[in-house]
Amino acid sequence: MTITPDWYDSNIASALEQHSSPDDEQALFVYQLDALKSHLEKLQQQDVIKLWFAVKANPLSKILQTLDGAGFNFDVASSGELNQVLAQGVSANRILNTGPAKTKKQLAAFIKQGVETFVVESLNQLTWLNEATAEHNLNTGSAIKPTVLLRVQLQWQEGEKNPLGGNSLTPFGLSVVQWQSISLEQYPALDICGLHIFQWGNMLSNEKMFSLWAQMVTPLVELAKSIGMPLKVLDLGGGLGIDYLAEGQQLNWQQTIDDLAVIKAQAGVDELWLELGRYAVAECGYYIVPVVDRKENYQQEQLVLAAGINHLLRPAITEQPFPVQLLRDSKQQSKMFDIHGPLCTSMDKLGQLALPKDVDVGDKLVFGYCGAYGFTESMPFFLCHELAAEYVFEQGEMIPVRTAKAAASYLA
Repeated sequence: MTITPDWYDSNIASALEQHSSPDDEQALFVYQLDALKSHLEKLQQQDVIKLWFAVKANPLSKILQTLDGAGFNFDVASSGELNQVLAQGVSANRILNTGPAKTKKQLAAFIKQGVETFVVESLNQLTWLNEATAEHNLNTGSAIKPTVLLRVQLQWQEGEKNPLGGNSLTPFGLSVVQWQSISLEQYPALDICGLHIFQWGNMLSNEKMFSLWAQMVTPLVELAKSIGMPLKVLDLGGGLGIDYLAEGQQLNWQQTIDDLAVIKAQAGVDELWLELGRYAVAECGYYIVPVVDRKENYQQEQLVLAAGINHLLRPAITEQPFPVQLLRDSKQQSKMFDIHGPLCTSMDKLGQLALPKDVDVGDKLVFGYCGAYGFTESMPFFLCHELAAEYVFEQGEMIPVRTAKAAASYLA
């Protein structure tokens, strides 16, 4: 008998079994908004940190609206993300601009659109933001003074590499020595009052995360003192992980809050910020795709799906798969399958995962934790396959938000 994993919502399972896909819909994402609302409410039941949502994790309109309703603010790293958030009726003063590639033109555009909070990642960005603000105030008669956080890149003797860099040299921020070269008086149009640091992704250990945070406090506080900056805000980014493979490593949220209260006191800041991405929305999302072939190669069972990393790129980047479940019930024992997509590259592999041994052509698979880094992190145009559909599930109803699109919709 199929065992339902903890990540698989029974309400979603029932809706998916009853769902009749249109002829042009091979694969789809579904987001459980009721479960998302409940999760976000729990995250907000604390007064230690100010929560931002990293829009890169999932910019779907319905997701953003749900986060807005839960009182989250928004971290955007591009003009496209900014426009998407503003389109949901979010006030620009609840938006934080991050990202390593800001130009003076982009900074000026963000100021014009009402953004008041910026993370700067280079000396150029700091100069450009000061100039753009002064020019805006001169041209409009305004007196805005953006809140600015300097992004710091630290190094540890021991660490690991991950998509955010870890100990590796990255384009994110500057070293303490570089930031110590500035004089705050050179930037009169800006309120430089905080520091930002974010180098670790998908952390699953409260103890390790607290250890990293604790190591950051002293060099950051000393940096602020050395340049005469009042350290009012400390932004620790995100990095809170999801236990994709149910290895018993899920973070304890209350312990996280308790640890952050200690960090806040040690740093002596008025505000402590986190920018949550996957930890906010991953659990609400599912990806459903049919099996198109099954075969055995060198004693290893293989499944080929209608879509793979063209819709779910994360396994190829991190070598860590999303968990999977057979949509229909099965009484068969499980066995390991190599799960591949349709692309003409060996990279198109979604993992080696256990499924009932009677899984076959025509069956549908459900991948979990796909509320983050799914649709918009994918590589949909390679080999001209269709774009996946997106649905939301709310109050017992599956509602289409984006229909599946054939290659003709984007090929020129």
